[in-house]
Amino acid sequence: MMLQEQHMAERLRLAGLRPTRQRLALATMLFGAGDRHVSAESLHQEAVAARMDVSLATVYNTLNQFKAAGLLREVAFEGDRTFFDTNTSNHFHYFLEETGSLVDIGIDDLEVKGLPDLPPGTEIDRIDIIIRLRKTRA
Repeated sequence: MMLQEQHMAERLRLAGLRPTRQRLALATMLFGAGDRHVSAESLHQEAVAARMDVSLATVYNTLNQFKAAGLLREVAFEGDRTFFDTNTSNHFHYFLEETGSLVDIGIDDLEVKGLPDLPPGTEIDRIDIIIRLRKTRA
């Protein structure tokens, strides 16, 4: 096992996941290149391009397992658009309409003021803000 795979195997174990061959391969793709945003479909395309024998359903299941284990953050909007973010810290996003991609906005770059009273027995888990961008019209 290569050093990067050993590191990923340990990371999965610490998150309570058994490091199966497919989980290791997908984790290496996801976490091996710094913070990024992926959809299940885009990660599946990467896996296929890398000649990995994995179904789209397995990719979905693995991403959801990683999310449940706290390794990923889910960013969902418009009902059916879901990205998985390897940066699990509290932060916001730009959505680039032209490319359909997300870009991180640091927590210090945006201030949220004037939240409404919370329903009894609740607390804020996190605040998701997505600012949609399009090219300026000439």
